[in-house]
Amino acid sequence: MDLLPFFEWCETTSLGLLVRESVWLFPVIEAVHLLGLCMLGGTLLVVDLRLLGRGLTATPVAVLARHVRPWLISAVAVMIATGVLLFLSESVKCYYSQAFWVKITTLPLALIFTFAIRQRVIGVEGVPRSAERLTGAASLLLWFVVAAAGRWIGFS
Repeated sequence: MDLLPFFEWCETTSLGLLVRESVWLFPVIEAVHLLGLCMLGGTLLVVDLRLLGRGLTATPVAVLARHVRPWLISAVAVMIATGVLLFLSESVKCYYSQAFWVKITTLPLALIFTFAIRQRVIGVEGVPRSAERLTGAASLLLWFVVAAAGRWIGFS
């Protein structure tokens, strides 16, 4: 199945054209996207480092995760909204970018892991330390791949 026609269509949508042809819109959206990345990274790091036993150890991980969850959800929403706009402005470039395909493949895995598996480990008392550490490490690895691939799109 060839997706190139779909990617070409995305690039010619009114939103894609608006973002691409504007002098300031792309950089502003990119800046907001990066701010969302910072917010996402912060919420993930706080909880994942706690799972690894590396910070805020006096606070139960479930309490910590509950406090940062609204920030995590907001960050994901900002990143998806701005990411779609950035994608629409350069869809054909993305089609030919290996980094884009790595990101777009890893992103759903990271989201599912974060909101299903990691959340389940955090919500259960008496989870073995090894399971917490493995969960924290896997989460950091998945999100690092998403972020690195996303950053690499700009260089390809």
